[in-house]
Amino acid sequence: MTTQIYSAPLSMFGAKVQIAALEKGVDFELGMVPFTKDDTYEPKHPEVLRVNPVKQQVPILIDGDVELFDSTQIFEYLEDQYPTTALWPQGIAERARARQLEQKSDEVFFPNVIRLFGLQHDMQSAPAVAACAACARYYEEMEGLLATREYLAGSYSFADIAFYMAHVFADRKGAGMTDATPRLVAWRGRVGERPAVRAAVDPMMRFLASQGRGVPAFLQR
Repeated sequence: MTTQIYSAPLSMFGAKVQIAALEKGVDFELGMVPFTKDDTYEPKHPEVLRVNPVKQQVPILIDGDVELFDSTQIFEYLEDQYPTTALWPQGIAERARARQLEQKSDEVFFPNVIRLFGLQHDMQSAPAVAACAACARYYEEMEGLLATREYLAGSYSFADIAFYMAHVFADRKGAGMTDATPRLVAWRGRVGERPAVRAAVDPMMRFLASQGRGVPAFLQR
């Protein structure tokens, strides 16, 4: 039975799962749920409601009798099920650090981006300036990590996938990278040229363009 992954055209978390599955060579069928211009998922997909009845959000994964929601939990399942193409480092300490980076991307960096979603009309306001400054500080932290490594956790990992996708949305909302972090900009280029990343991100950018929304300059092909 083919693995089912449900995402949405502008789901950052769904893209994380899709990229990881593609990197691992998983045979899966991708279902895109309806998405409105108000950034809501309507109408609610019945499989999403069934598997994730409380949050009613993508991504969800259905693999036989395994049914999961939450991008990190789905990734951990994929990592266990398809270990040959590992997306966590090998050492225990290294894996722990990589997992922490993935968690920080979602829970430390991305909340600043979420604040910007409601401030696009007033990017000079104090809350918007503060959110952009917090993103810039985080970029500086990641720049420091890349002083001695090619990817955030050493080898390419789910930590890179998570932060790349979070940054795509940060750039869309006015908190992009600058030449103050050249190593991070180069890292973005390396990650962005991976076929699995292109396969998930390029359709997302085409969807944005079709809706008359801005596409980040670094993703304009």
